[in-house]
Amino acid sequence: MKSEIEQYLHSLTRSQQNYVESVFGGTALWAPQSAPQWRAMLSNADELFYGGQAGGGKTDLLLGCALSLHTDAVIFRREYRQMTGARGIIDRSRELIGSRGRYNGHEHVWRDLPGGRSLEFGSIQYEADKYNWMGRPHDLIGFDEITEFTASQYDFVIRWNRSIIPGQRCRVIAAGNPPMHSDGRWVIDYWGPWLDEKHPNPAMPGELRYFATIDGESVEVGDPDPIDHDGEEIIPTSRTFIPASLDDNPYLGDDYRARLQSAPEPLRSQLLYGDFSLSVDDHEYQVIPTKWVKAAQERWTPEPPTNLCDAMGVDPSRGGKDEFAMCLRYGTWFSDVIAKPATDAPDGKAGAALITAALLAADCEGNPAINIDVIGIGSSVYDHTKEILTRVRGVNFAAGSSATDKSGLFAMRNIRAEAWWALRETLDPVGGDDIALPPDRQLLADLTAPRYRVTTGGITVEEKDDIKARLNRSPDRGEAVVLAHYIAPSPPIPAGETIAIDPARYTGRQRSRIWQR
Repeated sequence: MKSEIEQYLHSLTRSQQNYVESVFGGTALWAPQSAPQWRAMLSNADELFYGGQAGGGKTDLLLGCALSLHTDAVIFRREYRQMTGARGIIDRSRELIGSRGRYNGHEHVWRDLPGGRSLEFGSIQYEADKYNWMGRPHDLIGFDEITEFTASQYDFVIRWNRSIIPGQRCRVIAAGNPPMHSDGRWVIDYWGPWLDEKHPNPAMPGELRYFATIDGESVEVGDPDPIDHDGEEIIPTSRTFIPASLDDNPYLGDDYRARLQSAPEPLRSQLLYGDFSLSVDDHEYQVIPTKWVKAAQERWTPEPPTNLCDAMGVDPSRGGKDEFAMCLRYGTWFSDVIAKPATDAPDGKAGAALITAALLAADCEGNPAINIDVIGIGSSVYDHTKEILTRVRGVNFAAGSSATDKSGLFAMRNIRAEAWWALRETLDPVGGDDIALPPDRQLLADLTAPRYRVTTGGITVEEKDDIKARLNRSPDRGEAVVLAHYIAPSPPIPAGETIAIDPARYTGRQRSRIWQR
């Protein structure tokens, strides 16, 4: 770990560099015990969430940062009684500090710590208690078990995260496990890019994302540059999430793990594995249930079971942040989505070149059908691709459909509803096809984003533009998979060429749809 830290010493602040030197020199009050703790300690995020599994050293991180990098810190628990006792944060602070400071038990504060630091412990048991902290600045505000607090308590208290000391770093650190009740669900929303599996733009652990409050709403923005909104300059702040693991804690062994393993579900998975997804509910009218997609992703293998490719789905980009997305289907196995930026396909000719390059790179057998969304720029991509490849099919999602759901009771309003509902039925654990999808978080978000309505004209699936407006991004990867799966009427096959698709390789709903075609 020392060599890893030394590689980026030049990017740390002076106080961070001094701290690292004190750790390596053996003079620090506290030193991180794991790589995640180091990354959290040295993170430049204005708001850091460190957590996940139980026993990951979250409380120690809060104390270590307060005692090492900050001059005036406060650490909160929802109730003060949660701080005391053999396993409480106050007793742990006594172990770390010893005689190198004075603790006032009435005020719950450490003073005269090395470097002139102070550390206060506070609680916000009731909603109105947050006002007790109004106007009381701290350069570090920490929350132990953040999911026990309400969103309004957190939002109110962090407004006084500041310092009058020139150059003093100010930040907020929240520590905790996945929420065990609905009141803590706001944490998943607040750190959505890292914690919400259905977030439209997922982030990697430790990655900085920037947010600004505009008209009372927290909005993700692309960079830290100030924003001019109605004549007001708004400065974005950064957030990140770094997962904590029980394996990273050298002081907790198999006995603690055994206690977690004996806990009932979903508590067991939340504490043992840090599973935040157990707290995320599907929308009532979500087309494809999240657990069905996750099951398909768990079945995926890095290599297809055969080199015979049946189809390729292509969702051309429409400019901006949209992706030119492509996916290959080998029977019931789907490839990683090949996602190119919109700038790589400014016109139909460039789009056709991307499709050809992807097929050549895949080096698959057979003569796959190329299903292209022809709405918008897709019509030009379709025209140019037809000049190069033979089995090119234009899919117009707005066109009418004569299909029904597998019960035969509900008609499909258009091809879009037919294609999405066909994928839903293929993913259904009862009567589906056990298809395998790549374990891509963004793909999971895309496939679980659309919602449906049942109208007099049949089942209607939310339009792509409406999804884009709701998510602030386009579900291109999900659309590519839907197109790869869709079995549309095929154009005539030129003499001497073969059709890659083989109905015998399918089961359930997908096979019946092939025979129907």
